[in-house]
Amino acid sequence: MSSEKVHVEHCKGVNGLDKVILREIRRCSAEVYLYGGQVTSWKNAHGEELLFVSSKASFRPPRAIRGGIPICFPQLKSTGSLEQYGFARNRIWSIDPDPPPSPSDISHKAFVDLILTHSEEDMKIWPHRYEYRLRVALGPTGDLMLTSCIRNTSTGGKSFTFRFAYQTYFFVTDISEVRVEGLETLDYLDNLKNGERFTEQEDAITFESEVDKVYLSTPTKIAILDHERKRTFELRKYGLPDAVVWNPWDKKAKAMADFGDNEYMHMLCVEAACVEEPITLKPGEEWKGRQEISAVPSSYCSEQLDPRRLLLSG
Repeated sequence: MSSEKVHVEHCKGVNGLDKVILREIRRCSAEVYLYGGQVTSWKNAHGEELLFVSSKASFRPPRAIRGGIPICFPQLKSTGSLEQYGFARNRIWSIDPDPPPSPSDISHKAFVDLILTHSEEDMKIWPHRYEYRLRVALGPTGDLMLTSCIRNTSTGGKSFTFRFAYQTYFFVTDISEVRVEGLETLDYLDNLKNGERFTEQEDAITFESEVDKVYLSTPTKIAILDHERKRTFELRKYGLPDAVVWNPWDKKAKAMADFGDNEYMHMLCVEAACVEEPITLKPGEEWKGRQEISAVPSSYCSEQLDPRRLLLSG
């Protein structure tokens, strides 16, 4: 029992909201709020924060928390009749006190299972019965893993369709010194141009203005390179074919009440997502979508950077 306490701690967070702190033996940690089922902190063994949360983030329901890893379900943007990005990120999730074992997480003692199910109130705006189980796990080396299992629990033969994203806000030192590898040559939908389809022409994605793109049929691995910090984030995703890349830049940042005017310089959203082709579940069917993120030192110098080694490994 004592070892469990070391790895998983239940406590109160900002404004008295319930949260869970996950800790691993090498002093890596993660924090998950039950409000939104949202990861709001992920720290490495040196205690450095790897996720961005705005200094102006509201931790007051029903407003979503700006930063960390919001869960976007069952809708993205204005693809349906619900509020933007769906309702999962502003509902109170419950903790499963007796979670099922998972072979892939067998060595991970630092994990929590959260559950969200349909409520009578939600049935009025989205009339479907479901169980959403989210496992947040911290690996022994500090990798952060999120596994979503969504099941159609309808007994009346009713299917439902949804879109999904892990809207991960990575903390970066200087957005102008960041590049994303693994999405070159792919088709993308540009949300700044009414969702028009283009093909990526650059060898790597860099940032000098607002970006809001949905890359389609993306590889399992994507690398985000923070040259200033000499750090590379590796994002690995399963069951999530698309990837959203977003930074609001200065004008949009100033227009957002829960976002600091200059904070766009220190964040980048790279979201493992299912956007283009929504998922349909018949009664009894289940969908699983998984994201793993890790942070490693970059072997970066001014002459050469070879993230492809990272992308091709494993």
